[in-house]
Amino acid sequence: MPSVERAAVEVIEREGADEARARLLRVAESSGVEIVDGKDADIAIVLGGDGTMLRALARFLGTGVPVIGVNFGRVGFLTTLGADELESGLERVFRGEYRTQPLATLEAQINGTKKVAVNDVVVASGTPGRLIELGYTIGGEELGKQPCDGLICATPTGSTAYNLSNGGPVLVWGLDAMAVTFIAPHALDIRPLVIPRETDVTITNLTADVETTLLVDGQPIGQLGAGDGTSIRIGSQRTLLATLPEVTFFTRYGATFGR
Repeated sequence: MPSVERAAVEVIEREGADEARARLLRVAESSGVEIVDGKDADIAIVLGGDGTMLRALARFLGTGVPVIGVNFGRVGFLTTLGADELESGLERVFRGEYRTQPLATLEAQINGTKKVAVNDVVVASGTPGRLIELGYTIGGEELGKQPCDGLICATPTGSTAYNLSNGGPVLVWGLDAMAVTFIAPHALDIRPLVIPRETDVTITNLTADVETTLLVDGQPIGQLGAGDGTSIRIGSQRTLLATLPEVTFFTRYGATFGR
């Protein structure tokens, strides 16, 4: 990659953030890199964890600006550098020693409006503790109805988050697919699915007296009353994750989830 001339910065809001930003600014100055606040940057530097990474990936979606992270959070699966590697790692990044990985997004349709998800789309009970019944159609084929607490459609980026904690599959970065995982299904034979592009997932609320909430990247965007539905598909846009050349999905997976 060419060397970096302009960089944007996203910083986690917690104790130590000012010190971390000051360290980054010193590296940028010594490397001749201008810090800009906008989407005309060559790269976006995140000082934080996975939540900050996701916000940055969403912010720079469609701009062609790759996002690279220094872990100042708890898990930091999407980050590339540890906090103690900030100076040495960013010097390499500013010299152009990084590569980029396009990651799939999802599109959710509700009431004629389209929302884009970097992480996941979740259909959940609008009343905490109340069971809901969801009908689901995949690729135009009806697969029946399922009593459950909800359903998750996750991107590869989001497959290691809420999806994984509910027993869903991990999708390797770069797969053009989404994971479909029921939350606490009331059946022993229901298993998660991995769905390719061009295969829409339609979810319908079949619960007579309970609304369901549609969440995109954790944010509620609408309610589904009885008989209402939403359609979810792999999106046309991709986020752009940057890593050092030696950092792959499997090195991050091993470091984060390995024993």
